Amino acid sequence: MALAFTKMHGLGNDFVVLDGTRRAITLDAASARAIADRHFGIGCDQILIVDPPRSPEADFGYRILNADGSESGQCGNGARCFARYVREQGLTDKRRIVVDIRDGQMVLEQLDGAEHRYRVALGVPVFEPADIPLAGFERAADYCLTDVAGRQAVDFAALAIGNPHAIIQVPDIDSADVAVLGPALESHPAFPERVNVGFVQVVARDHVRLRVFERGAGETLACGSGAAAAVVAGIDAGRLDPHVAVDLPGGRAEVDWAGHGEPVFLSGPAERVFDGKLVSSEVRA
Repeated sequence: MALAFTKMHGLGNDFVVLDGTRRAITLDAASARAIADRHFGIGCDQILIVDPPRSPEADFGYRILNADGSESGQCGNGARCFARYVREQGLTDKRRIVVDIRDGQMVLEQLDGAEHRYRVALGVPVFEPADIPLAGFERAADYCLTDVAGRQAVDFAALAIGNPHAIIQVPDIDSADVAVLGPALESHPAFPERVNVGFVQVVARDHVRLRVFERGAGETLACGSGAAAAVVAGIDAGRLDPHVAVDLPGGRAEVDWAGHGEPVFLSGPAERVFDGKLVSSEVRA
């Protein structure tokens, strides 16, 4: 079969975007892995599918598949690419759109005076352990696990913004043990739905550096919901201001959060790399 796609990225967090509004697309896990494979497929961190809306107030549905074929509930970098894609494909001419995601809705908006920069409302952060989910803990500002990759103790903050996130504060992200602690925490029994693991270095009250090990994808050049989670955790702990620049390996994003009960906003670029058609016996749409 021939499957039309667009390759896009947000700060190096790369995506294959598919239009499910003109033709219904159902990818099984094996097909998603085949598309995401960087040697035998197109290669990407996530696959984004534009669907018809499920609710009357939405413009589109938004589905996200990780490189391992699992489904994700949120992708902020992908959402910006989604917003650019639907405009360039002629699916809408709106600068502000509402999309149905797995667990609710998101608002995507093209920024004034910035052709390829977008602002995404990611929703209200969730802190209750049962809702993250984080097993075996009562709600606290910080948590500690003592059985991670042979370490004596790992301290972290935890919250959910569409996806579960564990945030570890480090003195220097360049020397952070992402390759060991990332996968160990991602699949730790304390996180029954796995977890995205962020390693954050506070540079100033309005500036952090961040690396993220994403569930289902490994370490990526950028993670939008991870950037938001790191800033929210820092603001909640009193270390950061309401507006923070986040430097990721792939570039800079900006996060705004007014506090508990308020949505968190992520701003940054969305880039289109190329269009193509995938022909593969391994892909079953």
